[in-house]
Amino acid sequence: MVRSCALVRVAAATLLAAVATAGVAEELRGPVTNLPMPRFVSLKAAEGNARRGPSLSHRIDWVFKHRAMPLEVTGEYGHWRRVRDRDGAGGWMHYSLLSGARTVIVAEDMTTLRMKPEIGAAVVAHAEAGVVARLGDCTLDWCRISADGRRGWAPKAALWGVEPGEIRD
Repeated sequence: MVRSCALVRVAAATLLAAVATAGVAEELRGPVTNLPMPRFVSLKAAEGNARRGPSLSHRIDWVFKHRAMPLEVTGEYGHWRRVRDRDGAGGWMHYSLLSGARTVIVAEDMTTLRMKPEIGAAVVAHAEAGVVARLGDCTLDWCRISADGRRGWAPKAALWGVEPGEIRD
């Protein structure tokens, strides 16, 4: 009888803990940096090798050739970060090739850039698909971007390199 009461208490405690944490999304953190995972970074160098594993002895699977290209960090191991681009290509890169400076890729062709983060605001420019732009402030639905001396607010859904719910000041 004592054993069954103890099991009931353990089960009740487990259930209570599960109910207490239900609905609370636990943010994953990198084991090395303790930064959020996944997260976006950019390519610091003009060229960066993505390797099959986290060391120089692993073969190169992919070479990124666009400075400031946004990449998503999905893993960490020592000085190495597992990254992927918007098409899912990637591998392990040394952290010294990556920057915390945020950039995005325009995903929709001829994305309208507006003066303010409003659908009726004046149009200041259009951005072609594939343009790499610096990421500025973001509201729930809009992000301020700049590229080639032009800047404006673009719909967040038209960009890759920023999370849907991400707010930046």
